[in-house]
Amino acid sequence: MGDSIEFDVVVVGSCNLDLVSTTTHLPSPGETLRTVAYAEHAGGKGLNQAVACARMGARTAFIGCVGNDNAGTMLRELLNSEGIDTSQLVTVDAPTGRAFITVDASGENTIVIVAGANAHVGDTPFTVPLSKVLLAQLEIPLEIVTQVFSQAQNAITVLNPSPAAALSPELLSLCDYAVPNETESEALGGTQFLLGSGVNTVITTLGERGAGISNGTSMTPIAPYKVDAIDTVGAGDAFVGALCAELARGETIEHAARIASIAGALATTVHGAVPSLPTRAAVMSLYAD
Repeated sequence: MGDSIEFDVVVVGSCNLDLVSTTTHLPSPGETLRTVAYAEHAGGKGLNQAVACARMGARTAFIGCVGNDNAGTMLRELLNSEGIDTSQLVTVDAPTGRAFITVDASGENTIVIVAGANAHVGDTPFTVPLSKVLLAQLEIPLEIVTQVFSQAQNAITVLNPSPAAALSPELLSLCDYAVPNETESEALGGTQFLLGSGVNTVITTLGERGAGISNGTSMTPIAPYKVDAIDTVGAGDAFVGALCAELARGETIEHAARIASIAGALATTVHGAVPSLPTRAAVMSLYAD
């Protein structure tokens, strides 16, 4: 591969406009709440993770779809402003994806996603450029994720299985790394199921308890970086993006996960997914072996 590698990380995933309501507590079924604050941010796990990779210094390309609307224009401009290649970000005749997010006073959140244009990823043929790392999530059609990973051309494949869904043995066997959170891991059958289905290594994010790396023979805990969290939206995406950027640098998975743990923690100290994503300089200023 060598000089033919065009990017450090290629992200295939979703773009959303996040509609964020801040409340005193998360609503119970049937409960109506007044918001404390409201904001609109760029989002979607694919976009968030692409921005996280770029801010961590990775040459990043994004493959996905937006709608022919103001939200789609805004998301494309944001990706471009972060230095991310958008030559394969397709505009389709569908609304840009949306995420309806509620964040409570402690920073916990609930999210409802409308796929919109994200459901059309793959309708227009695309070519996956050569990269060191290929990253995908599950907010686009599953068959496209499988197709993309089958074309990885020696890239490290990283799957963030979110939102959790039934995954085929074919897709799991194509994953070098799977990065679920605890809830997603349980829904997918657990770490041992994922490893037994062909995933090489599972990195489970544990929120304020850090993360754990399992490869079938050992489990390595990754200590959390302690912060005062105000908004957990985007923390997982910061973790995944930083992890992929460090893997693209040739770092070990243990080193990459320690860096990612700091990035994820820093993301909880700022409101909004993209606004919270830290730069590599900010992360490395807090890192020590």
